[in-house]
Amino acid sequence: MISKTAAVIGIALSLSGPGQASDTCSTIPALDPSFDLVKLPDPFTFANGSKVTTRDDWECRRNEIISFLQAYEAGTLPPKPPIVSGTFSRNVLNVTAGLSSDNVISFTSSIKFPTGNAPENGWPLLIGLDGGSIPVPAGVAVLTFTEGTIAQQNTASSRGIGLFFDLYGANATASAMTAWTWAISRIIDVLEETPSAQIDTTKIAVTGCSRDGKGALTAGAFEPRIALTIAQESGSGGAACWRLSLYEQDKGEVVQTATEIVQENVWFSPLFDQYVNTLEVLPIDHHLLAALVAPRGLLVFDNTDFIWLSPVSNFGCMSAARDVFTALGVEENLGFMQQGGHAHCAFPANQTSFLDAFFNKFLLGQTETNTSIFVTNGVWNGVEWVPSNWTGWEVPTLA
Repeated sequence: MISKTAAVIGIALSLSGPGQASDTCSTIPALDPSFDLVKLPDPFTFANGSKVTTRDDWECRRNEIISFLQAYEAGTLPPKPPIVSGTFSRNVLNVTAGLSSDNVISFTSSIKFPTGNAPENGWPLLIGLDGGSIPVPAGVAVLTFTEGTIAQQNTASSRGIGLFFDLYGANATASAMTAWTWAISRIIDVLEETPSAQIDTTKIAVTGCSRDGKGALTAGAFEPRIALTIAQESGSGGAACWRLSLYEQDKGEVVQTATEIVQENVWFSPLFDQYVNTLEVLPIDHHLLAALVAPRGLLVFDNTDFIWLSPVSNFGCMSAARDVFTALGVEENLGFMQQGGHAHCAFPANQTSFLDAFFNKFLLGQTETNTSIFVTNGVWNGVEWVPSNWTGWEVPTLA
């Protein structure tokens, strides 16, 4: 087995492309292989123990988190390949990507446009994994991303199947969600070079529910050109933290944990399998994945009627992630709504105004819109969230 430190160094040195920090971070400290932490890892402390005190520091810490996520959970996210091109015709976007002339893939996505004339800079765009499960306001185009074409995730036997793996090999370490993220980045690449599509590539959102919510959060975390990420009922492996879901299970709740999820499907890299029984050795958890979205917009929905989604884990994990948004002075850019009373992935009407506020602010140019909403119905089945038991870090003001 490769040591933890060696695995992290190998990926850290290969990072380049979307989602990476600036050149101010010339090196990434290697992880101490003796890392052991039951609590959530501190967003504001580097692996070498130094503290994040400025925005430049956060960019370096962000780069470190990206490196660790790829090394332990997500697998390698390849940079933009040398061949990327595309066409747009009859509301269908065709993307071609390749490593060489004899190693090329192509895939298509349909776009549904609003009625009327496009704004001067093009329509804002929502990328919906499997189309998405949320109401979309007028004035926003919707691209349906069929992720199974890129990387299948039908069962645990789906590993390495799909166009991404045709390009990079069936043994690539990338998870299905990492492969989807790569493909979404290629869609944005092509849209940036295809003015005939009439899309404003500075105003792109991504959404999905359940497994697609996990994928939407991953894409929003790693792809900085996504202005708004909407993760709906994503559960463990999405907006819930691994450590907190295990805590809920230990308290007697039937929730989805890391040990179960790696047997169910291929949403995570095979690298993750060796850590699911020893979560304390992980220098990451999903509060840090969500923190990668900051300072851009992040909106998280949870449904307490479905206990397996881990209600305490969702609330605690996003509360911890919110500290990074607070440190950057944009606490209101992370919204959270936790309630019940509806079917899984059915969008209740009383959440529409909340959703519209985020669309208005991040896609429709209404920058003064109030998005300061972080609420729960508190239906946690007797399990408590005590922040000091899990966080305990000081939240700096990053100058």
